[in-house]
Amino acid sequence: MKAIGDRFEGEWVVLFIEGQPVNVRPELLPDGVGEGHHLEVTIENGEIVNVVADDAETQAAWRRIREKMARLRRGDHLK
Repeated sequence: MKAIGDRFEGEWVVLFIEGQPVNVRPELLPDGVGEGHHLEVTIENGEIVNVVADDAETQAAWRRIREKMARLRRGDHLK
């Protein structure tokens, strides 16, 4: 399943898995993963058993955001 890292909240990391917030123990996440990272999550018997970073999707999303911000700064949305 696809997920996105949303935020750190106390001792938990909040992931959005299929649009729903889920609290996850940080030790389940790969090193260096944080807010805004795209992930592939494996769930078995209702438990998260594996989380893998989707670096390609994360980079693509960040590129889309940078491009949108550049268009906004140029004022393209006002034309």
